[in-house]
Amino acid sequence: MRISSGNVLHAIGLCVVIAFSLFPFFWMVAASFKTQTDILASPPLWFFMPTLQNYQDIFADSKVIGAVGNSLIVATSTTALAVLLGAPAAYALARFEFRGKGDLWFWFISNRMISPIVLALPVYMLAMQLRLLDTHLVLILIYLTFNLPIVVWICTDQFKSIPPELEQAARLDGADQFTIFRKIYLPLGAPGIAVSAIFSFIFSWNELLYALVLTRKNVQTAPVVATSFMSGYELPWGKIMATGTVIVLPVTIFALIVSRHMVRGLTMGATK
Repeated sequence: MRISSGNVLHAIGLCVVIAFSLFPFFWMVAASFKTQTDILASPPLWFFMPTLQNYQDIFADSKVIGAVGNSLIVATSTTALAVLLGAPAAYALARFEFRGKGDLWFWFISNRMISPIVLALPVYMLAMQLRLLDTHLVLILIYLTFNLPIVVWICTDQFKSIPPELEQAARLDGADQFTIFRKIYLPLGAPGIAVSAIFSFIFSWNELLYALVLTRKNVQTAPVVATSFMSGYELPWGKIMATGTVIVLPVTIFALIVSRHMVRGLTMGATK
């Protein structure tokens, strides 16, 4: 088998990009197993005696465990609601023509164009008036506002790629609109739904600004607690890196689980 120079350069470039992308994650995980002295060593230590003290410290702190639980509740609820509401909306935008469709589509997309910091103060004032500060509900609602357009955007393109002949054949068999959506568009659109769910979960899990503004003590999320380790006199990098590793782990597991459904959605048959 002959290997061209173009393929070699492409493989080298791909390896460089992968290494560049994964190195920060590797450095964070490695630092979570180091002592403070090893982390601050110059030049950096590539070989060291690993320790679990940082993980013991953060898991002994009930604040960290509670924050991870809050993040799971908020991110899971937001993702479920975004997919539940966004998939039918995407189906309507992909298959139906109605008045104001272009304006509705632009409204969905424009929600992602607004800088979150611009809305931080109005959202805080509104949440304070409604007595929703420091609750799961306020975070779920604000995250849903920004994640729903992502689901609609991705799923609409996915549903548009499904041949309309399948829907026409189902109508000839007497299927109603809901049956067509449930038995044709949801299975064949599973890859797009899975991708949008991954993005929604990641954005909800990693969001810091609104979680910092809208929470106090009861509903602090994991990113907020990670920043709370920083003080003016000490930066416990070991605890910070260990908390960061714990934050990244659920997102990675969720992406791996959903990716299996993506593959299954791509390989499912489209014929009766």
